[in-house]
Amino acid sequence: MQKLSYLFSVIFLVFFLSACGQQQSQLKPVEINGKTMGTTYNIKVFPGPIALEADRFKKEVDETLIAVNQSMSTYIPDSEINRFNRLDANTVMPISGDFRTVVAESIRLGESTKTLDVTMGPLIDLWGFGPDKRPTKRPLQSEIEAMQANIGVNKLQLTSEGLAKTLPHLELSFSATAKGYGIDKVAELIEKKGFSNYMVEIGGELRISGSKPEGAPWRIAIEKPDAPAGQRQIHRVVEPGNNAIATSGDYRIFYEMDGEVFTHLIDPGTGKPVRHDLVSVTVLHPSAMTADGLATALTVMGTQRARAYAEEHNLPVYLISKTDAGLETFSSTAFEPYLDVKK
Repeated sequence: MQKLSYLFSVIFLVFFLSACGQQQSQLKPVEINGKTMGTTYNIKVFPGPIALEADRFKKEVDETLIAVNQSMSTYIPDSEINRFNRLDANTVMPISGDFRTVVAESIRLGESTKTLDVTMGPLIDLWGFGPDKRPTKRPLQSEIEAMQANIGVNKLQLTSEGLAKTLPHLELSFSATAKGYGIDKVAELIEKKGFSNYMVEIGGELRISGSKPEGAPWRIAIEKPDAPAGQRQIHRVVEPGNNAIATSGDYRIFYEMDGEVFTHLIDPGTGKPVRHDLVSVTVLHPSAMTADGLATALTVMGTQRARAYAEEHNLPVYLISKTDAGLETFSSTAFEPYLDVKK
């Protein structure tokens, strides 16, 4: 769906482990899957005493995700986001409730973190990580500064009447928040139907609730960032409870130019790709949209800033840094209860 959604997410290894000594329940989950937002989705619901007809449920899920896509995809010419991107400066555009929710949270996260900016798509394109062909030389400092002058969530004006921008060429891209919002909308659909035991996954980001049969908890694996090329290995297992779980990392998307390695993550403050040792950030939050945005923002911050931000805001965050001595990890105080001691 989004312009850069494939860049900002790290696919989880999701697996389901039964507690020792427990018998398998005869209750089978309703499982559906499909395609959305340029990736795939997988949903598992344990219906309990209430029946859930799979075909009808899939139709409702698809309709829900199509509506989110129609609102927030930059690939759909007449989408809500593209209509806003073509809007003249200082013109208020009425927006849908879904769009308002995502833009409001994106602005809040941008102002709080200073490292998540939903207007910086053109800056990312300048460095070669957008849909355009990557450059054969690094951008000039003057080009970076000119681009920085034309981005920023402070140039958005969200009011009760709608959304406006103060610069004519300002553009939005919800690559770090819209996919998570799609997960939240599907979870909302499931809960409205009266189900509380489920897993929703889109493109590697997850939201889970309740438990599996016999009360077995959902257990999720965080991927090992230094696994050999072409292999997927488990680094750590967590039990997220009723939360979304999102991971962002810079160890898969990068290129080398002039003897330097550039990651896909851009710091809006400097206008340049980040260069630090933080390679993976996992965030837990009740909202998949917020978890998704925070994972990206914290990765851009680097280890020390991310640690301080997580503790200051009491966020469940797990960091993996790559140093000369090997991988170093950090669990925020709020994350500790979710770690599975059995690994």
